[in-house]
Amino acid sequence: MRPKAIDVKVLNNYKLEIKFDNNERKIFDVKPYFKFKIFNDLKNYEEFKKVQISGLSIEWENGADICPDELYNNSRQILEE
Repeated sequence: MRPKAIDVKVLNNYKLEIKFDNNERKIFDVKPYFKFKIFNDLKNYEEFKKVQISGLSIEWENGADICPDELYNNSRQILEE
């Protein structure tokens, strides 16, 4: 079963810190998705910051979202110090 996103924190440079229900924390870079039309509005940082948890993943007010598998598999693990 895929981990569910349970918290999202906006970071600098269009990155997000995602906490999953398996207690993993990962960094997801949204910049590569700006090539898709639905993500164009998110280049405006004020719009980007309006991200929220939705179901198993995240979405923005304009309807842009990230597939749960994409979010988990293409994010970088935060290593605890």
